[in-house]
Amino acid sequence: MTLLIIGGSGFLGGELVRRATAAGHAVVATFVTRPGAPVDAEWLPMDVRRPGEVASAVDRLRPTVVINTASRASDWATTAEGAVRVAVAAERGGARLVHVSSDAVFSGARVHYDESARPDPVTPYGAAKAAAETAIGVLVPGAVVARTSLVIGDGASAHESLVHEMAAGRRDGVLFTDDIRCPVHVADLASALLELAFSDRAGVCHVAGADAVSRYELGVLVARRDGLDPAALPAGRRADLSIPGALDVRLDSARTRRVLRTRLRGAREFLASPGSGAEPR
Repeated sequence: MTLLIIGGSGFLGGELVRRATAAGHAVVATFVTRPGAPVDAEWLPMDVRRPGEVASAVDRLRPTVVINTASRASDWATTAEGAVRVAVAAERGGARLVHVSSDAVFSGARVHYDESARPDPVTPYGAAKAAAETAIGVLVPGAVVARTSLVIGDGASAHESLVHEMAAGRRDGVLFTDDIRCPVHVADLASALLELAFSDRAGVCHVAGADAVSRYELGVLVARRDGLDPAALPAGRRADLSIPGALDVRLDSARTRRVLRTRLRGAREFLASPGSGAEPR
């Protein structure tokens, strides 16, 4: 049984590689510029923007499961077209597909979104993610489309790095008090995705944390965990600036939680103290 992880050198992809190999799966992980950490996995250079690379990799490997974590902001060729190429190749090869999507597919107009909610993106990135979701739903109806939110770890995520830079005065800007999401710990997310990969679930699943917090509150939680001064973090309102994007988007993951063994902790829990990356219960 071979598990193909697209984007294995990324933050989420790397956690998936570590967990899948630890569980005894044969793992092939892809990268664009350089492979990830030297774990017990085969590393394969592959760019989802190149149709021939995707098709030939899947044809050669014949994976049982494909998990696609690849995304590049508003780059349509990667986030939309590349995702569809992966889906077509997985379907043709008879592989189970798990596609990682985002709460960016929503505008925030409804605030609370369950799996039945229709995408209404307001950013190029959200539009690319929504296009991929739509195509995969039509082309590979048995696939899982896993929407998630801000992915946090034990210091290595983009938001955590931003908080450290702001606290040290190395980065300008503010953390928004009105920009609200449901952050998830990378360990919980990876564990949940692997569960879904080896289940009979299909369609959209929401895999986000239990707490709705602003980016500023999230920053304060990170600062306290890491021994930084929360007072050094600049706060502001996104609504006061001309920055496109949704404000309050809360993924309702209740339906997915009921079928998972993995517990999707909230940010207030997993950032409460050092060593928050323990195995999810």
